[in-house]
Formats: sequence, C-alpha cells, structure tokens
Amino acid sequence: MFHVLIDTCVWLDLAQDPKQTPLLLVVEKMVHAGGLKLLVPRVVVDEFQRNRARVAKASSRSLASHFQQVKDAVKKLGGDSRKQKTLLAQLDDVNHRMPIVGDVAEDALNRIEKLLSVSVIVETLSTIKLNAADRALHRRGPCHQENKNSIADAIVIETYFDAIDSSAEAGQRFAFVTHNTKDFGVASGNLNLPHPDLADRFSRIKSMYFICLAECLRRIDPTMVSRLMREQSWSQETRGLTELLRMEDFLFNQLWYNRHQNLRVGIAEGRVELVDEEIYPRKPGMPETCQRDVWIAALAAAKAVERKYGKKNLGPWDDFEWGMINGKLSAIRWMLGDEWDMLDT
Repeated sequence: MFHVLIDTCVWLDLAQDPKQTPLLLVVEKMVHAGGLKLLVPRVVVDEFQRNRARVAKASSRSLASHFQQVKDAVKKLGGDSRKQKTLLAQLDDVNHRMPIVGDVAEDALNRIEKLLSVSVIVETLSTIKLNAADRALHRRGPCHQENKNSIADAIVIETYFDAIDSSAEAGQRFAFVTHNTKDFGVASGNLNLPHPDLADRFSRIKSMYFICLAECLRRIDPTMVSRLMREQSWSQETRGLTELLRMEDFLFNQLWYNRHQNLRVGIAEGRVELVDEEIYPRKPGMPETCQRDVWIAALAAAKAVERKYGKKNLGPWDDFEWGMINGKLSAIRWMLGDEWDMLDT
C-alpha cells in the first residue's frame, strides 16, 4: 500500500493544465483499486477550497485576454485583407472553444473535490503545529526563504512525517508529491531532490519525494499508468465556430429548399395562389397566397442554392432523413445561442 500526500499546488495544476488532467483518472483508478491511499491534511483541503473558484475563472480568462490581444494586433498590422480575414476567423474558432476549456477545468475541480472528500482528512494535531512552528522559528525548510510565511507548507510536511512515524504496519510505503520546488526542494542543482533540511526523512524505498505526479504513479503501478494514459491520449477535438456556421448554412438551405419545393407543388396544383400583393391577416376560408415578386426572387434563390450545394444534396428526403436534418439544425443553432427547436428559414 502506498500512502501519498499530494500537495495543494499539484491538485490545482491538474485542473488548470488539460495535459495533466488524464493523471486524475489514474489517481481515481488507483484509489478505487486500493493500491493508493491519499494522505489529505486539513490544510490542503482548506487551501484547495480557497483557490478553486480562482482556478476555474483563470482557466478561461487567461486565454480570453491573450486571444483579444492577438486579435487587436492582427487588425493593427493590416496587410493582405484575405489572409487577415482567414486568420481572424481562426481566432474566432479559438474564442468559441474557450468556454469549453473552462468547463474542463470545472469538471476536474469537481473530481478532485470528490477524491478529497472520500479520503480520510488528517487533522492538524498540536504536535504537528509545534513542529511546524519550530521550523519557521529556526528558518528550516520549507520555511527557509526570507520574507515569506511558509507555515502552511511546514504543516503539510510535518503531517506527512507524522503519518510515517505513526505507521505500525510493515511494508507500508509513502510518497510526497509537490510542484513547489522553491520551498521543498534544493536551492540550486537537481530539482528532483528535497531541501537538505528535509532530505533525511526521504529514501528510495519507504519515503519518496517527487515533483512529478506521473513519476510517482509509475512507481506505484507502471502497467496501469501506461494503459490508462494510452487510453486518454486520444481526445476529440471540439469543432470551431467557422465549421459550425458553415454546416448551419448548409442545413438551413436544405430546409429552405425543401419548403420551397413544397410551395412550388402547391402553386402548380392550385392550392397556393400567386397574387400581386398579399393581404394579412387572411380572411377565414381564403386560399393560401404568395406574392408574385417574392416568388420570382424565390425561384432565383433556389437556382443559387442548387448551384452552391448540388441537387443531389437537396432532397427529396424520407421522414427519417427529414427528421435528422431538422434535428441537426436545431442542435447547431442551440450551440450558437438559439433556443431549442429554432427551425425558421
């Protein structure tokens, strides 16, 4: 059994960086399988809760800020208008995906919170507080930096050391994972090594120090990590705004053309009367009408649609195909901001 204390900064980075998010699944699977038990100090839970809202907002806000700066720069530079238009369209695609990035971070934060909630929270004992205060008083790592209050880091590491000292079962192994190399690591040199003030509590077997969660998880179960990371390496790319708008236009014209053909049949069969000027509202019992100049423009528009998309892509449709076209258009319009079932043409 591996007892692993994952520092707050690691949890937050898992949520902020989509490239690291697959590691979260590995942790979940290992915890469920019983090969990994999380050591969760109360201070880690508190720090996570204080920072989760900031991380969720920052995941999309930072991209939005950079995105707008790039768009402004492209407009100021000028140049070939066609190339500029293409580039701005690509940037609009990025802008369209930004909310999805934020949603991914929010999902990861929820999963982390669930992991922490089902783990045994290690309360901060008075002995841990005293040992942490002693480190701060004598400026020993992780409290060695000038003008910085690292008492929370000291409590985290002392909680980890206390868990090792309190372990009575043989064969228990421990690992501490952090991205905070400035406080927990060596001042210079190999960043994979703990600070000299902490080094005597770490070893290659019982108590290990990591600055990379993936390396820690590989030490626990390399086969599971390889399998799960391979499965997670494929991700479905979200469609950009340009592609959505292009398909919306195609489906719109398919829908319009079908309605146009129905109107054409109605006029040919005499159920729809061509008039010079339509009068609304129609009196009860009056036949359906279509204004003559509107019909002439519709015939020209139908020819343009046929040239653009080809008659073979414009029907006729059976009931299933017609339902699919309506459903696709409704779904895309919903993605673009319309309400469901918005099928106006």
